[in-house]
Amino acid sequence: MNYSESIKEKIVEWPLLKKMLAVWRFKNQKIVFTNGCFDLIHQGHIHLLTTAGSFGDVLIVGLNTDASIAKMKPGRPIQDQRSRSLIMASFAFVDGVILFDEETPYELIEKIQPDVLVKGGDYKPEDVVGKEYVEKHGGKVELVNYAEGFSTTNMLLKITGDL
Repeated sequence: MNYSESIKEKIVEWPLLKKMLAVWRFKNQKIVFTNGCFDLIHQGHIHLLTTAGSFGDVLIVGLNTDASIAKMKPGRPIQDQRSRSLIMASFAFVDGVILFDEETPYELIEKIQPDVLVKGGDYKPEDVVGKEYVEKHGGKVELVNYAEGFSTTNMLLKITGDL
């Protein structure tokens, strides 16, 4: 198998992810979940993802679809979901990538039942979608310190000369 194939195999839909989760749980591996748009990857994303991965054995990334991003952020995404999925899956520290089209990842969190739910430090604990569900089922919520000055919005402003 070549690298391209192994990367593409990390991009999964729910039926396959469900099977992967069963195998990881059988091996007593700690499942970590985070989510986001991850439109233009920057240092802040890398910090979030590598730190998230350190909280367990398996890192699953829920990636907003193009349609869900367009509802939240006019004029976005910059890169389509296929490109964003491939980039995310290419990271060695990411074990699975799944797209979600809902406004929030709550349904996905219920299905995955992660041991650790991770969000960036720009969130308040009470604002993390799925927090109550994860904690009710014995999991933890971790907030990763926000990497100041690194954001997709700042990148776009710099590219357009507005920063």
